[in-house]
Amino acid sequence: MVIKNVALETVCGVTSVLPANTKMEVAFAGKSNVGKSSLINALMNRKSLARTSAQPGKTQTINFYNINDAMYLVDLPGYGYAKVSQSEKEKWGKLIERYLQKSQMLKAVFLLIDIRHDPSANDKMMYDWIVYNGYDPIIIATKLDKIKRSQLQKQVKAIKTGLNMKSDGIVIPFSAETKQGREEIWNLIDSWMEPEQQSDKE
Repeated sequence: MVIKNVALETVCGVTSVLPANTKMEVAFAGKSNVGKSSLINALMNRKSLARTSAQPGKTQTINFYNINDAMYLVDLPGYGYAKVSQSEKEKWGKLIERYLQKSQMLKAVFLLIDIRHDPSANDKMMYDWIVYNGYDPIIIATKLDKIKRSQLQKQVKAIKTGLNMKSDGIVIPFSAETKQGREEIWNLIDSWMEPEQQSDKE
């Protein structure tokens, strides 16, 4: 996709009404320090549209980015950040659940996992939760530039095993530094958009 314009259109907190969008949405979930903001900025070819922070846990809202007035990229709150109270975590959990269950336009959920480590208990819980809500998560294995090329297959296998993924489950290794994996993510999104655009024309 050639990105002509991007706008942060809607920000939803725990008490917000979710927008009734009429264009396709793809959502991104991941724990607080997994590099979600860096990924979103890389996908949108922007340096600081999604705020990256040295302090994890900054995304406490669901952020809807309108891309080319053709689709929405949806940034979900980061999970697993220790310094947030349990009640706050539960509120974010309910917010994400409400979105996964209520959105009429959500096509797919990408789940970000740090390629250097086996999936954490929180990662496994999030994966199972997304599946429970009716989606087949696509894994983006972030921080690819932090491992040796020779370790890649071993780490991808560890992610698949750790999440108990199906054999045909998709894992896309990604680096915000080199942008490796960016095209693969967009190719997937574009393939979902084509049928949508066809049906719009009919």
